[in-house]
Amino acid sequence: MAMILEVAATLVGQLQKPTMAFLIGGMVLAALGSKLEVPAPVYKFVVLLLLLKVGLSAGISVRSADALSLAVPALLAALIGIVIVLFGAKIFSFWEGVPKADAMATVGLFGAVSAATLAAGMAMLDAEGIYYEGFIGALYPFMDVAALVTAIFMARMSMVKATAISSTSSGTAVIGGGHSSFTGDFDSKLARDIIVDTIKSPAISALLLGIAIGLLARPEAVFASFYEPLFRGLLTILMLVMGMEAWSRLAELKKVAHAYVLYALVAPQIHGLLGFSLGLVAHHFTGFSAGGVVLLSVMAASSSDISGPPTMRAALPEANPSAYVGASTGLGTPVAILSIPLFMALADYVIGF
Repeated sequence: MAMILEVAATLVGQLQKPTMAFLIGGMVLAALGSKLEVPAPVYKFVVLLLLLKVGLSAGISVRSADALSLAVPALLAALIGIVIVLFGAKIFSFWEGVPKADAMATVGLFGAVSAATLAAGMAMLDAEGIYYEGFIGALYPFMDVAALVTAIFMARMSMVKATAISSTSSGTAVIGGGHSSFTGDFDSKLARDIIVDTIKSPAISALLLGIAIGLLARPEAVFASFYEPLFRGLLTILMLVMGMEAWSRLAELKKVAHAYVLYALVAPQIHGLLGFSLGLVAHHFTGFSAGGVVLLSVMAASSSDISGPPTMRAALPEANPSAYVGASTGLGTPVAILSIPLFMALADYVIGF
């Protein structure tokens, strides 16, 4: 009974946070027939600022970390983000009726990182006096960018192949048994073209530009005076717009909503265990601390509520926000936060604090 009450309290608390509150507010306005509208140029400017801020923050945190100590955990973090997306794509492929863009946007957010969940994990370790590396915060952009780019690439790859299959003029696609077959040359060229297109897309370009400037320049002054103060407020505008769009597309979820619910309830633990396993690899080969292993697990279990939504909204506008934001922020985040004590207990048992 106590566990049920704790879960309920966590869910209510999550719904009261600005991200979900403004998303739900937008849905309510749309349901009431409100004519509220955010002009497209304003929306694009808001998304640009949000992505630049996320990139700058990531670049600054990486620059301030010890490069040698960061290298192995960073590579593992990127690997975790990619594996989560590949695993999620496979899982969603078994559910009929789930649009590819919606599925990839969802797994992209689950592969990316929630800064709030990471902060909660740090707070719990601090309360117990458990040591963890100071560069842990610098790991999240590696997992974040790897997951988001992989998800966007796979979604675009799927859409291009689907278009090729439906085209009567294309002689490179063969339909059989519900699967597509392409020549090796076509596939490799297609993959290269989509990778380049993904990197050049407005969302990823802004994110990578922010990372590069934060890493190679000294933007702390403008970051602290302009980007940081505006960030939370601008994010609420984004969520309001996504909420209104989510309501208009809510009917699309009726037949497949259970797929997102089941994934959001189970995936965080599986992802966290993946992070824990690779954290153990880093522990044995580099002396990565038990606290660091816990926080790598927490990052893997979390789902993005900051960098992910604007990136997916800009890169995959055809994806349904009520699917990927609802699954990640609405359910995935509370489940990940409730799982933190599990990873702490596991690390204490396997490694010892």
